[in-house]
Amino acid sequence: MALPEEFLEELRANNDITSVISSYVNLKKRGRNYVGKCPFHNDSTPSFTVYPDTESFYCFGCAAGGDVITFIMRSEQLVYIDAVKYLAQRAGMQMPENNYDDSFSKLRMRILEANREAAKFYHSQFFSEAGFQGLSYLRTRRLSDQTINKFGLGFAPDSWTALTDHLLNKRFTRYELLQANLSVESKKGTLIDRFRNRVMFPIIDLKGNVVAFGGRIMTDEKPKYLNTSDTPVFKKGEGLFAFNIAKNSKSDKFILCEGYMDVIALHQAGFDFAVAALGTALTSNQARMLKKYKETVVLCYDSDNAGQLATQRAINILRKENVNVKVLQIPEGKDPDEYIKRNGADGALKFKLLLDSIESDIDYKLEQLETQYDITDTDGKVRFLTQAARMLSEIKNDIERNVYASKLCEKYKVSLNDFELQLAKFVRSNNYRSSQDEFKRVKKQLTEKPHVSADDKGVKKATRAIRAEEALISYLMSNPDMVHSVYEKVPPEKISSEFNRRVYTALTQRLLSGRSAGFIDFSGEFTEEENAYIAAVFAKFNNELNVPQACSEYISVILEENEKQTAAQLAEKSPEEIQKYFDDMMKAKKK
Repeated sequence: MALPEEFLEELRANNDITSVISSYVNLKKRGRNYVGKCPFHNDSTPSFTVYPDTESFYCFGCAAGGDVITFIMRSEQLVYIDAVKYLAQRAGMQMPENNYDDSFSKLRMRILEANREAAKFYHSQFFSEAGFQGLSYLRTRRLSDQTINKFGLGFAPDSWTALTDHLLNKRFTRYELLQANLSVESKKGTLIDRFRNRVMFPIIDLKGNVVAFGGRIMTDEKPKYLNTSDTPVFKKGEGLFAFNIAKNSKSDKFILCEGYMDVIALHQAGFDFAVAALGTALTSNQARMLKKYKETVVLCYDSDNAGQLATQRAINILRKENVNVKVLQIPEGKDPDEYIKRNGADGALKFKLLLDSIESDIDYKLEQLETQYDITDTDGKVRFLTQAARMLSEIKNDIERNVYASKLCEKYKVSLNDFELQLAKFVRSNNYRSSQDEFKRVKKQLTEKPHVSADDKGVKKATRAIRAEEALISYLMSNPDMVHSVYEKVPPEKISSEFNRRVYTALTQRLLSGRSAGFIDFSGEFTEEENAYIAAVFAKFNNELNVPQACSEYISVILEENEKQTAAQLAEKSPEEIQKYFDDMMKAKKK
C-alpha cells in the first residue's frame, strides 16, 4: 500500500517498537535487545525478542515476527492500513491523503455500521407485535427494562427477510450483508435473514462496536443458540460477551460463565464483572484478554459432565497464562441464573456468600480426582495420592506447590517427607521435559530450512547460498552505508531464492535511492507470514559477526554458489547455446 515515505518515517519515529510492545508485554533488557513472554502463544519461558536495531520482533516459540505495524495487526486483529491508522492515532498524527487501497478497511466500517443498524432493528421489534414473544420470554427470565436496554437485547422476527429488507432499504449492499453474516443465501440464491425467531444478544467490543450477535431460538429447534460466524470484524475465539462492561468493574476479578443469560442475570444482581465465551470453549486469546485487566478469574460453569470438562479445560488454559484461577460450584447443579432466581430476594446475597467461599482451582481438581478412586481401599488411596503428586508437580510456584502438598498429607495422614520425594521426582521430570521441548523448538527454528518459494525450482538443495543471502540482507539492515559496494558485487539476479531476491531488491532499491529502509518502510509490500520470515532472518543472524569481513564472506558464498548453479544449467544446454552464453559474456566485459 503506497503510503508516503515521510509519513512512514514519522510514524516509526513516533512509535518506538520497544515502547509500543512494552504496553502489551513485560519486557526485560538483555544486551542490546529486549525479551519477554510471547503474547501470541502459551509461552512458559521468555522466547519473544524485540530488536531495536532492526525495529523488529520475533518469537522463537511460535515464529511470530515482524515490525511494529505487524505487531499491532496481530494484537488488535487489524488489517495493515487499520494498524497504521491505530499507530497514527496513538502518536497524534494525521493520516495522509487517501492514495492507498483501503477497500478492506471500508468494508469493515460498513459491516460495523450494518451491525449497529441491525441491533437497533432487533431492539425496536420489542415495541411491535412481531417481537412480543421475545419480550415475553425475557420477562419470564425476570429481566428488567433497564437490563434489557443496558445489553441492547432484541428480537429477530419469525420472518425470512425482515432484517435483510430493512438493511437493503438502508442502502447496504448484498455483498456487505453476506460479509457481515447478517444475511445468507437461500438454495435459490436469494438473500434471507441468518437469525429468525430468536432473542438477540449483541456482542460489543472494547471500542463500543457491535461486532456480532448471538440468538436464542423460541422453539425446540436446534441449534438452541446460533452465533455470528467469523467475519472481517469478528473472530469467535477472540472476544468475550459483556467484556466491554466487566473490564471497568471495580472488582479485582472476573466471573467466567457458560452462557449469555448467566452473565446478564449476574449483572442484574450486581455482579458486573461476569463474562462468557462466545459459543466456543475458552481460548488462549480470551485468557490473555482476561489477564490483561484482572489477575483472578472465577470459573462458574454448570455442574453437569460437560460443565466439569469445560472447567478442567479452562483451568489449564488460564494457568498457562499465569491467571489466578478460582472455581465456584453452585449447589444442586444449578447455573447462576437459576440459583439467583430460586432464592428470590435473597438470591444476590446467597450468591455473594458462595463467591466469598470459592475454592482454588487446585482444590477443585483434587476433589474431582478423588472421585475417581476408592480412598477407603489402600491401593486406591496410593493411586490417588500418586496422581495427586503428579498433578501438584505441574504447579510452577514452589511455595504454592508445597502448601498444597502439606494440606494433602495432613488430610490423608501420610508422611509429608515421602510425598515430597515422589513430588520432587515428578517436578524433575516435568522440568527436564519442558527444557527439552523448549530446546527442540529453538533448535528447530534456528536450523530449519531457508525460506524457498514454489518458484525457486532447483534451489531447495542450495541451502548454503540461501543462508548467505539471508545473512547479507540482515547485514545491510544494520549497515545501510555498505549498500553501494555490496550491490555492485551482488546484483539482484545473483540471489538464488526468489523470495530472498524480492526482499533484497526492496531493501537495496530504497537504500540506493537514499531513502530510509527500516522494516516498517517496506513491510507493507509483504504478507504477514512473509514479514514473520524476514523477522526470523534478522533474529537468526542477530548475533553473527557484523563486520566487513563477514560481509565479504557472505558475498563470496553467494557468487560461488551462483557460479555452480550457472555451470549446472550450462551443462544441460546445447553447444550452440553455450557458445552464445560466452559470446554474450565477452560483449558485456567490453562495454
